[in-house]
Amino acid sequence: MDVPELHPDLEPIAFLVGRWEGAGVGGYPTIESFNFGQEVVFGHNGKPFLSYTSRTWLLDEAGDKVRPLGTETGFWRQLPNRRLEVCLAHPTGIVEIYLGEVVFNKIELHTDVVARTSTAKEYTAAHRLYGLVNGNLMWAYDMAAMGQSLQSHLSAELKKVGDFVPDTV
Repeated sequence: MDVPELHPDLEPIAFLVGRWEGAGVGGYPTIESFNFGQEVVFGHNGKPFLSYTSRTWLLDEAGDKVRPLGTETGFWRQLPNRRLEVCLAHPTGIVEIYLGEVVFNKIELHTDVVARTSTAKEYTAAHRLYGLVNGNLMWAYDMAAMGQSLQSHLSAELKKVGDFVPDTV
C-alpha cells in the first residue's frame, strides 16, 4: 500500500496521526466516578483533514475491561492561523462542532454547535484540551449536561502504539 503524504495544511496537528491507547478517569455530579480504557485513531488520506475515532470501555479495579462505554467519530480540519474545526458524531444521537486553536503541541477546543436527537440526553456545551507531553497524548474534557454547568468530566493519558493510519474516506 502506498502511504499518502500528509497534506501540508495539517502540519500543526501532524503529531496526532497514529493509534493511541491508554487509560483515564471520569466523573460528573450525575454519575459515580470511574476508570476507563481508551483507543484513539487519527488517520489521513492525503486530503486536508484527519479522520478520528475514539472508543472507550469501563475498567474494573484490576484494570480489566468490563463493558464498552462511549464511541465518537469525526474529522479534524486545520484552518489558517493555527485555527481548527472538529466535527464529531456520537451513536447516542449527539453531533458537535468544535472551534479551536493549535499552539505548538497544545490544542484547545470549544463547542460552537451541539445538536441532539429527541432521544439523546440533554447536553449543551463542551471544552476539550489536548496536549503532547513527553511523547504521550494527554487530554481533558469538560461538559455541560443534565442541567449541570460546564465542568470536568473526563481526562486520560494515551501512549502512541502505531504510526501512520490509512484513511479510506
